[in-house]
Amino acid sequence: MRKAYVDIPQGQLHYLTEGTGIPLVLCHQSPNCSRMFTAAIPLLAEAGFRVLAFDTPGHGESSPLQHEPSIPDYARALLSGLDALELEHFHLLGHHTGAAIAAEMAVSAAGRVDSLILNGPPLFSPDTRAQRRLKDPLRIVPTEGGQHLLTLWELRKRVTPGWSDLRVMQRAVVDLLRCGNRVHQGHAAVYDYDLEQALMQLNVPTLILTNTGEDLYQHSLATFALRPDAFKLSELPGGTHDIVDEQPVAWSHAVASFVAQVVG
Repeated sequence: MRKAYVDIPQGQLHYLTEGTGIPLVLCHQSPNCSRMFTAAIPLLAEAGFRVLAFDTPGHGESSPLQHEPSIPDYARALLSGLDALELEHFHLLGHHTGAAIAAEMAVSAAGRVDSLILNGPPLFSPDTRAQRRLKDPLRIVPTEGGQHLLTLWELRKRVTPGWSDLRVMQRAVVDLLRCGNRVHQGHAAVYDYDLEQALMQLNVPTLILTNTGEDLYQHSLATFALRPDAFKLSELPGGTHDIVDEQPVAWSHAVASFVAQVVG
């Protein structure tokens, strides 16, 4: 697995890459970064993929955008990165916030996306999106005694019921801290985005991937129910929104199997 950067008009995108086969682009949840896929990237590379896992602008090591970003802004930035890498066609996977970004990419660059995997798509009703947008956004305010570190740790634990891997929890909180005053931006962009409209426009083989223990499980089922004639559904048992770390072999197999069906 290698780290790399690509220049885009908005700055630089950082990404992890491994493999030489079928191009597969991975988009992470917020406020994480591409590191959420490190357990699966070698497995996907072994399965015949050239994996590229990008840090969304303002996350991980990618340059932030110079304004409050929208889902289309994120999508354009990632597509610019793929343009710079001269990657015309690719398979695409997004997790949570990344699923909204991936859906937008599949709509705006439909001819380039060969298949789409939406892992825990954040499909909220308009009322829910409006209510969540009005709530005070998460902010990281350093305190002299470091109490903010414990507050963020407890918050990540609270939103991950059933968590079991201390290493993954540590990494997630570090990634959250690295976002700084941009930590709210990914979620805010989701609440401003009409994902349902994008889903209804999709014209590409699409898999809804979920696991029964994750916080957006019911949202995944609702997404599948929108277009059961056009979408496929795959469920893994148990787990949390850290499913890639918890079940990397099963998760990678679900991804590889779907793409193989499309390619075949």
